[in-house]
Amino acid sequence: MEFRAIATGYCFLEAPRADGDAVWFSDPVLGGLRRIWPDGRVDEFVPDRKRIGGAAINEDGAIVFGGMSGLAWLDPSTRRAGMLLDAIDGSPIPAVNDIFPDGKGGLYFGTSHAAPQKPDEPPQTTALHRLDTDGHITLLWDGLRVANGIGLSPDGRRLYLNESWLGTFAYDVTVDGNLSNRTLFSAQQDCDGLAVDREGGVWVACFLSGMIIRVLPNGKPDRRVQILAKNVTSLCFGGAEWRDLYVTTGGDEGLDALMKGSPPPRTASLYHGRAEVPGLATPVTRFCLPRDSRPSRAAPPC
Repeated sequence: MEFRAIATGYCFLEAPRADGDAVWFSDPVLGGLRRIWPDGRVDEFVPDRKRIGGAAINEDGAIVFGGMSGLAWLDPSTRRAGMLLDAIDGSPIPAVNDIFPDGKGGLYFGTSHAAPQKPDEPPQTTALHRLDTDGHITLLWDGLRVANGIGLSPDGRRLYLNESWLGTFAYDVTVDGNLSNRTLFSAQQDCDGLAVDREGGVWVACFLSGMIIRVLPNGKPDRRVQILAKNVTSLCFGGAEWRDLYVTTGGDEGLDALMKGSPPPRTASLYHGRAEVPGLATPVTRFCLPRDSRPSRAAPPC
């Protein structure tokens, strides 16, 4: 599998999400969302929003994304944006990292720290939640070191979660949508974003190893693919056949710079390759968005 850079010159890229012919991605350091088209043209949105680590496509063409203070939304046709969720049980959300649609119109999201977690710091609490289309929030798992990449198995019965600095964990999805039977699925500790293919293979971005790996449903490592950057942050499938694989990176020095509190050099790139096994089609969310810029505690019911 070969990759080529299709967008470069950024500090630290995250949140890739295919949207028809276009691909969304973020720069959590510089701020904002970008959308790149097949001809290389890049649109920029919400430039002041930092720490966007995950994105999802809403049924009406809007995009839902994480970042500082919670979940937000953007209507790219009008450039209007607003908050989807900024508090849980009355407590403000410091930040939301990665997100993934739950296949029922809602989404999974992992809370994040107010500042990036460093490996030598005492563990802080993050959690995995689910937001339903009616605004109901369910705490699925608490006490996580760093809640990161999220994905579902082809049958929807297993949820995968990357807990950075620890590994990839698998959970059984119960009939009522809760999680049980947490098990270590992959011991690759530098795990960041993830994506699942149609055979159930779990692709994991490795933020210190300069590679993506594929892990079979039984937990056995299957493939290791080197990327032309040390800090590999996330990935997603896209294209008409879901065989286009997009990978975001932080360049070779991005993570080191962030850990030192310095702006990373602008060497981060978005890469494109072609996968032999198609990815799973990513579900859309189905939130009824207010379509104005006024903050709201949660999406209104449809």
